[in-house]
Amino acid sequence: QLVESGGGLVQAGGSLRLSCAASGRIFSINAMGWYRQAPGKQRELVARDIGVGMTIYADSVKGRFTISRDYAKNTVYLQIHSLAPEDTAVYYCHALQNYIEYWGQGTQVTVSS
Repeated sequence: QLVESGGGLVQAGGSLRLSCAASGRIFSINAMGWYRQAPGKQRELVARDIGVGMTIYADSVKGRFTISRDYAKNTVYLQIHSLAPEDTAVYYCHALQNYIEYWGQGTQVTVSS
């Protein structure tokens, strides 16, 4: 199970920190990350931590979003700065464990201009 938190309504230029905690059968995670889906658009990768200090970011968020993991807590975070209206979307936590994918229920991020 993946449980996200930290979404909300924020003004453009603001910041948010999303959290995602894994529990239950998800305890030996290979990679964790964040995806987002805006209305009428496909779900897209935002950031991903694949372990051994390697992270991947979408070009649109580089320099503004930072992903981090707490391995002891099986938690992944997404620190977001300089939010823009185009960042408005449902943000989903994703975990990969032994080739099995897990998804969170999503948390809404809405950025007002």
